[in-house]
Formats: sequence, structure tokens, C-alpha cells
Amino acid sequence: MRAVQATAFGGPEVLEMVSIPEPVPGPGQVLVAVSVAPVLYLDTQIRAGRAREWFPVTPPYVPGEGVAGQVVAVGGGVEESWVDRLVVADTTGSGGYLEKTVLPAESLVRVPAGLGAAEAAALLHDGQTAAGLIEALTPRPGDWVLVTAAAGGMGTLLVQLARQAGGRVIAAAGAQRKLDLASKLGAEQTVSYEQPDWASQVLAITGGKGADVVFDGVGGRTGREAFGITARGGRFSGHGTPGGGFAAVGPAEAVRREITVSGIAEVQFGPQKGRRLITRALNEAASGRLAPVIGQRFPLAEAAEAHRAIEARTAIGKTLLEV
Repeated sequence: MRAVQATAFGGPEVLEMVSIPEPVPGPGQVLVAVSVAPVLYLDTQIRAGRAREWFPVTPPYVPGEGVAGQVVAVGGGVEESWVDRLVVADTTGSGGYLEKTVLPAESLVRVPAGLGAAEAAALLHDGQTAAGLIEALTPRPGDWVLVTAAAGGMGTLLVQLARQAGGRVIAAAGAQRKLDLASKLGAEQTVSYEQPDWASQVLAITGGKGADVVFDGVGGRTGREAFGITARGGRFSGHGTPGGGFAAVGPAEAVRREITVSGIAEVQFGPQKGRRLITRALNEAASGRLAPVIGQRFPLAEAAEAHRAIEARTAIGKTLLEV
């Protein structure tokens, strides 16, 4: 069967289509025919060799952290009722850029009726994390909520969920087309952090106090500036790194300003909570209350192009591989 392998650490060109044996499910496992695989920013970092401390993979390996597809066979001890079910599942450690994969039955999450494989794949990781962040930082009606990277896969979900909670959303992104998308999704105000005074603009919008809740998906200098305009007594999540590492937040400053700070550790969920959050996001989408934004779709053979789009920051919403 076909699979994409990272043949070495390096640029997108190290991603190559290869033929590998089709896996066979063992006890407690299922075989999933993959329809769609989400492409994550994390995938590009692992491929480039920048995340070896946390993801000790050795090339050649199959990239990808999740799949959506149909169960086509089950191993011993697994209910036959799983066969033909549309499911999503995390595949950390086994890859997702391939035609078929074997997964533990306990890792599967059923896709509700009315939702397709592409939408489910788009929600697998970002939906889980966005739902968890909303639960943790609990925007309240009337809160000013700043979302950076607001046009990304998770940012677009946070804009919608914060708006549903009654928050007054300020969406921050770069290009105007990204800001326009955030406005369509419910952002009350938008600012471009390509403008040097973007933080001052946020302060002006909030009457000088800053944002009550900040979801920072960028990190680096932008993340540090976002922390600087978090209101006294506010809540700040620094969970993104595309700007050059997680936002550098001084603990003493956070205490002085009475800001509750959370980071990437707070969005690392155990299996049970993770499946609950994924299920919540899928159900919200199936009911029409949450709309995942799929900005780019690439065939499996063009995985390298998908990585290039993410690294060039030209991607909007979620990037998917169609198998």
C-alpha cells in the first residue's frame, strides 16, 4: 500500500511516497482505511528535526498524528459492529500519511451522523484542544477575548467557541484575508500583528484595560506582546510556537498583575478526557454550532506541498491530505 515517509530530517523534499506492507489487526486492534489525514504544524517541526527531545522518531518514518476513515477489519476481542464505522483517531507514534493503519480499538472516536471525514479530521486535534482551552480559561459574557493566529485551524475554532460563550472576540492575524475570515466567524474586532502598533490597537479597543482572556497560538515576540496586553486579573494561554517558541512570560510579572497563566502542558490531555473533548467538538459541528475551516486539501502524494504551505504561513484554517 502507499504511504508517505520522511526519509531523513530536513525540508519538505524529504517526504517521499513509498510502498509498504498492508498491516493486519491483532487482538484489540482495528484496521482503518484512511480517507483523510490532518497536517499539523507539529508535523513540519518533527520532519525538520526540531522536536527530537519530545518526539524521538528516527527516519524513515511515516509522519502524521491522526486519521479519519472507515474501519474495514477488526482483530480478536473487538466487536464486529465497528466494521464500516466512520471514525477518527490519534495516531501518535504510528503515523497518518498512509492508506491503511492499525489502531487500538479503544483509541477510536465515532464520527456522528451528518459529519464527513474531512470535517472530522479537521476537528481531531484542533477541536480537542480548542474545547479544552475554552473549558480551562472560561470566557464569560462580556469578556474581551484576544485570539492570535485567529485564521489557523485552531484559531478559527477558538473565535467561534469564545463568541458562543458570550465573549467579545478580538482576532489577531497577519494578512487581511485572514482577518476577513475571522470577522465572518464572529470576531467583533480584528487587528493585524504585521502592524507595529497592533498591541496599542487592542488596548484602545478594550478601553485601555487589555483583554480579559488571551489565547496565544503564535508565541515568540507576538506572544510576549499579547501577554503584555492581558488585563490585570486576566487569563493567558501561551500554547503556540510558530513565532519562535512559546511566549516568554515572567512568573513574577504574572503574579504582580494577578494573571493566571497556562501553557502547552495544560492542553496535554489523557485518553479519556481527550476523547470527551473530541466528541464534544464533533457533536458541536454535527449540530451546526461549530464550523471547521478547511483551507487547503492536498492529495497524499503532495504531502511536501502541504508542509510548504504551512511553513510559508499561506495556509488558512486546516490543511488536509486526502488519501
